[in-house]
Amino acid sequence: MSNDRYGNDVLGTDWRAPARGRAVPAEATVGLVVEEVITGWCGEIVSVDRDLGVLTLADRRERRKTFPLGPGFLLEGRPVVLTAPVTLPAPVGQSPGPRRTASGSVAVTGQRARVARESRIFVEGRHDAELVEKVWGDDLRVEGVVVEFLGGVDDLADHLREFRPGPGRRIGVLVDHLVRGSKESRIADSIRRSPAGRDVLIVGHPFVDVWAAVKPARLGLEAWPQVPRSEEWKKGVCQRLGWPHRDQADIARAWQHILSRVTSYADCEPALLGRVEELIDFVTEP
Repeated sequence: MSNDRYGNDVLGTDWRAPARGRAVPAEATVGLVVEEVITGWCGEIVSVDRDLGVLTLADRRERRKTFPLGPGFLLEGRPVVLTAPVTLPAPVGQSPGPRRTASGSVAVTGQRARVARESRIFVEGRHDAELVEKVWGDDLRVEGVVVEFLGGVDDLADHLREFRPGPGRRIGVLVDHLVRGSKESRIADSIRRSPAGRDVLIVGHPFVDVWAAVKPARLGLEAWPQVPRSEEWKKGVCQRLGWPHRDQADIARAWQHILSRVTSYADCEPALLGRVEELIDFVTEP
């Protein structure tokens, strides 16, 4: 696709590296027009929340999206690290303190959940589904989008044949650790080339498991433990953190502990946020 506002696949480059040179500090001044590099979202800064460490951008259609302050922005094509201004003005065009969902969008009040669309989002496992629900659940209910977990991507082609995607019946798929040359990438490439590929969007994040999409600092860690490929990653993580890991019940309790530390999108890595937002846009596109 041309003119992809989400940019290239995050796995094609080092998503942690600043784009187009060395980033410089810049105050997030209301009225400044910047671009967020992960999603390609470009807009005017209309509000800054110093306490939450976030800013809100409004694009030329007055659509709004909230992002964490910090690196990952372009100002006039140059990479910048946005910081909260010393004096925060009142937000432009909105009343103070609107309630926001965990994904950072403005909460819709007084509206029932929409009847489910035919389109769906597939994720690999239960933990992926629970994280997506915790961060984007309010938005998904408003949009009428159902998230289903597959139990892995090996049988993805069979699921798609059963679902029969088509216009108005799209499928978005989130895959863990979608790296070049892997089994997952071969499955994804095969589906993209199939006749149903135009109504299926498969995206991946760079983490070996969705656990690692939660910022390690939320658990008091500097980084997630390094686990050799010969070990099961989740059990290896629990072992190195001193958590029980004998059986699946221990792994489930470890995940609930991790999930309890997630209260909003700000607790997750940008590389996951951009991919889920991309899928939601794909399946809700008219």
